[in-house]
Amino acid sequence: MLTVEKPSERPKDVWQRVSQKLLYCTGEMEHFHTSMQDQAFAVQLLEWTLRGVSGVIMVNNPVSGALILVALSVASPWQGLLGSLGLLSSTVTAILIGENRADISMGVHGYNGMLVALLIGVFSSAGDWYWWLLLPACISGATTTFVSSGIVTVLERWDLPVSAFPFNTVLLLYLACIGTDNIFYPNHPVLPLGSPHGINYTQLNIPQLLQGVVLGVGQIYACEALGSTLVILAAVLLYSPVLALHALLGSGIGILAGLSVAVQPDALYTGLAGFNGALGCMAIGGFFFTLSWKTHSLSIICAFLSSFADIALSNLLAHVGLPASSWASTLTITLMLLVKGRAISSYRITNRQDNLPECPLQTPDQCAEASPDNTLV
Repeated sequence: MLTVEKPSERPKDVWQRVSQKLLYCTGEMEHFHTSMQDQAFAVQLLEWTLRGVSGVIMVNNPVSGALILVALSVASPWQGLLGSLGLLSSTVTAILIGENRADISMGVHGYNGMLVALLIGVFSSAGDWYWWLLLPACISGATTTFVSSGIVTVLERWDLPVSAFPFNTVLLLYLACIGTDNIFYPNHPVLPLGSPHGINYTQLNIPQLLQGVVLGVGQIYACEALGSTLVILAAVLLYSPVLALHALLGSGIGILAGLSVAVQPDALYTGLAGFNGALGCMAIGGFFFTLSWKTHSLSIICAFLSSFADIALSNLLAHVGLPASSWASTLTITLMLLVKGRAISSYRITNRQDNLPECPLQTPDQCAEASPDNTLV
């Protein structure tokens, strides 16, 4: 006798197949990474660079990287091109000088190059498709690899990550070298976050303020487009809901910090006041520490410190025409990682230990057993 499939069961089967495919794309996609080992070098390089794209926001997932790259290219094709060139130049340089292949395959040597190329385009006042910028984007991207290779030998003594030190260093040197009146590389003047006249709180636009909380996540990639920012946030959510929630929380804390010291309204509405807080909150709330109420509280403190430090450094460096970029969050995260209190340090995820998306929901011992062979710096 023939059995007829009930119509009510078909949507359930479709949903199961879709959910399985989504689950396959979550986390670090280790099975996909293993299957790529036998592919051609060009295909492997594509995976490495996509992981480098997502590494900017502490994610290690090629699908997330592809979503983010598409989002950036839709918001600004020119910025997408510059970021891709910086990413490729830093990754290829790491291959040429013989850096650890496992680190390269995880995108460790790509995200700093992408960031510095993106910011070179953001600060340029020459407009889009100014082809002279391709040269500094490639050179600066490659330089971040050398800086990273140099300082890792110092930072690893204290089990500290390289983080965004190469990006911040190279960008600062580039902008300091060309100045503000360069003929070939003109730049926008750098303005401090602090407002000389303060804020009239009765005139604040609340919907734009809430939008600024979301845009703070996009500003990690120097992106001000709301649609692209939502795609970036979805890419983080695909990798780890814990990191996505802490990104929004940290950005909101950054906006609150900006309100408390009356920064410029534009910095609040565009998310510039929130992205350092988002980075600090993500790093402590699920990337370098397993999640507990102690580390969650520490992530909130780190977000506030990163945001206030960003405002202070911005006001200080603007006097010499230089941006604060992400120095505030980078230095604050490093300071938090140096905390030796046993109640906090026992939750620390070491640099040689894999930071899987499910690790923040486990105890430190369980997380260590789940991933003993990590080489991500």
